[in-house]
Parts: sequence; structure tokens; C-alpha cells
Amino acid sequence: MTELQHVTDADFAKEVLQSDTPVLVDFWAPWCGPCLQVAPVLAAIAADNPDTLRVVKLDVDDNPVTAARYGITGMPTMNLYRGGEVIGTIHGAKPRYALEADLGKLLGGTLTKGGTR
Repeated sequence: MTELQHVTDADFAKEVLQSDTPVLVDFWAPWCGPCLQVAPVLAAIAADNPDTLRVVKLDVDDNPVTAARYGITGMPTMNLYRGGEVIGTIHGAKPRYALEADLGKLLGGTLTKGGTR
């Protein structure tokens, strides 16, 4: 399974906002049960879509500046960035097929789907 890159307050602009590829940022915390449940799903989606989508993680406890900048108050929250802007937000842990459906809509149907119902 793909190991997701961790981003920080210090490298968020470079790794996310300046990326040529859309980036899904998983705002999470190690004590958040639903965050831990969705992590392998996000890793699988990233592995199936390496040319279409980057998926990274930002620990909100260790990186409060970025979390506050984007108004993250509940986790997991996943923001999808394209061209330095948030183009969509997904709240809560969902099964793979639901995350893929949400991301596919936001990306205009360019996501490889691997999940089942």
C-alpha cells in the first residue's frame, strides 16, 4: 500500500498550493478514530491514481497554522486543492466507493475507481 506523504505548515504552500496535480489533503489527528479508519482507503485511492491525484496528510495538532487558515474544526476533513485553491471539501470517514464518487465529481470524472459497495 502507498505510504502517504505528510505535509507541514512549513511546506504546505510548496507541496499543495503550488502543485501542478490536484492534491487531496487529509486533515487528521493521531487520536481520531475515524481518521485512522479512512487512512488506508486514502492510500489505496492514491495508489490507483498516481497521475491524477496526490493525497497527503496534515496532522492538525502539529500544524495548527494551516488547519486554522482553512477552518478545520472536525476530523477527518479532506480538502481538494487545484491551482492553489480549495475546489471541494469532504467531511468524515466514508467507504472507498463514496470517497471515489465525491472525488470523481470534483475532478470531473478523472478518477480510477477501485472500491466496491
